[in-house]
Amino acid sequence: MNRRNFLKAGAAATFLGAAGILKTPGKFASAANNFTVQYAAAPKGQWSKIHPVHDMGSAAVRYVEHNDQWLGTTKIVGKIKNMSEAEHGTALVVRHQLGELGANGVGDKAFRGYLTQISRHPLNTAIGQAAALIAKPEVVAGKPNPDKLAIPDPAQMSMHIKDLGYFLHADDIAIGKMPEYAYYSYHYLNLKEMAKKPVEECIEPVTERLPYVIGILKDQHLETMLGSTGYDGISDAQSYNAYAATAFISVIIANYIRRLGYNARASHAFNNIVAVTPCLVAAGLGEMCRTGNTSLHPRLGFRHKAAVVTTDLPLAPDKPIDFGLQDFCRVCKKCAEECPGQAISHDADPVEYNGYLRWNVNTLKCSIFRVSNEEGVSCGRCMKVCPWDSKEDSWFHQAGTWIGSQNSAGASLLRSIDDMFGYGTEQILDYKWWLEYPEMYKIPETIVLK
Repeated sequence: MNRRNFLKAGAAATFLGAAGILKTPGKFASAANNFTVQYAAAPKGQWSKIHPVHDMGSAAVRYVEHNDQWLGTTKIVGKIKNMSEAEHGTALVVRHQLGELGANGVGDKAFRGYLTQISRHPLNTAIGQAAALIAKPEVVAGKPNPDKLAIPDPAQMSMHIKDLGYFLHADDIAIGKMPEYAYYSYHYLNLKEMAKKPVEECIEPVTERLPYVIGILKDQHLETMLGSTGYDGISDAQSYNAYAATAFISVIIANYIRRLGYNARASHAFNNIVAVTPCLVAAGLGEMCRTGNTSLHPRLGFRHKAAVVTTDLPLAPDKPIDFGLQDFCRVCKKCAEECPGQAISHDADPVEYNGYLRWNVNTLKCSIFRVSNEEGVSCGRCMKVCPWDSKEDSWFHQAGTWIGSQNSAGASLLRSIDDMFGYGTEQILDYKWWLEYPEMYKIPETIVLK
């Protein structure tokens, strides 16, 4: 069935009638079946002047508590250790060059892929060179103005900061209580240096501890994703573009707050001292999902990139949210089935990881595939196939995500409809605006490390 013809046919009654099988809301599952999330009233007051109501899409969103047992719908079951930035993502690929983690011959190609990832597509190079300008230490941080502005109403200041974010073209922005464990224990100074020196010589401790975090999201562009396979030439540029946009917004907001007399540090993809996902969950910008170390937004899915600002500016934090994603990810598993690097867990339920419950993702497998991909540059296949990400704006998709956020039966229905209409598996060539450079995607056999 062609979904565009279906949508034009005005079959709302048919679909909503099918949705009528969901007569009773389920018990919204937490990260573990035997726990109960404590729900709270929605935050009071206007969201912002530009967006008086927070646009969370059509999902049924509830607000939950953030305490020492829960972070949103993520169950905390033990002591969460502050992780080193050197233990994540491409840092692991770089460390393989020294054989620290047992590369078994894979790390060398992956390392060469990492070193050439930006240069293997000219658009990546253009975006990456621009983004490097806002990665300097003096850009992300600095001393606050000694003349501190009085803030008599933190709620009003929070609205102002959100409006500033929207003015700077954020697709969503919210404020959370900063989880202490979201800070990295160590921040790397130069990622490439870890290929030549012991890790201890390439990192510095993170000592900052500020009470609030401002989360900033930028959409990776729906039409581009619909035209892509998820791992072709545009994949990395999609990521870089959204990362660069959020980085730009974050450094401006942090600089602005410092000029008001308060501490503020921008953390973005090119200079980061925090694990971003728990910051986004704390701010109510998503729930943790099956892809393990990422969060999913009820309107944008995880078709977004993020940056944050940590600060002591007096603010009124927003609440974490629950839109039934734990139930949904338990049922769907589409990202795991479609992952070309086989890095995403197929487990039915989340498992313990570093003191909390999550679906695990093999970060090393994921990173190796992304930097070693020679069919394009990098990978966003999980984003491409997720039923929350791949939808044009229409009544049909709004109804689908509302149903999918209700309970396990709704999740199964949304997944079935997603498969029926071919979402995530199609490539809409009418949206393919970019140029491919297949001759550039091959990873060089040798590289001299300077």
